[in-house]
Amino acid sequence: MKILVLNGPNLNLLGEREPGIYGSDTLSSICQTISQEAQELGAECIFFQSNHEGALIDKLHELRHDVDGILLNAGAYTHYSYALRDAIAGVRLPCVELHLSNVHAREEFRHQSVLAPVCIGVVCGFGADSYSLALTGLVRHIAKKQAK
Repeated sequence: MKILVLNGPNLNLLGEREPGIYGSDTLSSICQTISQEAQELGAECIFFQSNHEGALIDKLHELRHDVDGILLNAGAYTHYSYALRDAIAGVRLPCVELHLSNVHAREEFRHQSVLAPVCIGVVCGFGADSYSLALTGLVRHIAKKQAK
């Protein structure tokens, strides 16, 4: 089982960007942890981060036949990227939206996700553990579908 882990804008600055909100873990350390957890679950992760919306969409299109699901921390694109939403719907792969912070306890503009309606679930507010929780849920979802 292969999982595409997509990270959007500014996530390359994790560990130094607003640690009071996003924590002190770097994106690299989160990816290492997720990679190990994926192996324990019988999965493999492919990681990609970009600050550019089109690059995220291009990666989704490129790997749509090579992966079984998507973990997506789209950052600010969560709230307004209809192009990313359409790409997720178009590749027809199970996708879990995730966020380090509890977006519902933050500014009002962060309360609305245009991506959630095309995702199988949303995990937010658990810091770096949001990735682990999302990964576990996605792998279980895919395994159940494959068992049918």
